[in-house]
Amino acid sequence: MASAASSYGEVHGGFGLGDRNGGGTLLLNFSKVFKLVIANSTFPKREEHLVTFQSSAVKTQIDYLLLRRYDRGLCKDCKVIPGETFATQHRLLVMDISIMMKRKKRYARGRSRIRWGALTKDKSGSWRVYYPLWDIGGVVET
Repeated sequence: MASAASSYGEVHGGFGLGDRNGGGTLLLNFSKVFKLVIANSTFPKREEHLVTFQSSAVKTQIDYLLLRRYDRGLCKDCKVIPGETFATQHRLLVMDISIMMKRKKRYARGRSRIRWGALTKDKSGSWRVYYPLWDIGGVVET
């Protein structure tokens, strides 16, 4: 994936490594169609933080992290850890994201619960309106 992907501005951040081949063009087209962003290319990095595959002959970027364009702001950083080798020639690619969890509101379902501690003689008449099946003796009318 080349560092200059001018026609793919919404997909590619402009910071890549090497020349684009057919697979890179396919990845850019795929990302454009499905509204994804290539997270590796959005942050300026040194070469050792971009190389994901390194052998004695070549250094290249073959691993990519894709992110929905909508969630682009969640990605804080994306880089390769230079010292860690996942396999013999591959290097570990990591992405730092921040996730904000929204608290869900609890909604009461059905009838509200009875607060027995708040029930006094003054409120006992209003209680019978909501629960007419019970009488004072506790017998359920059918």
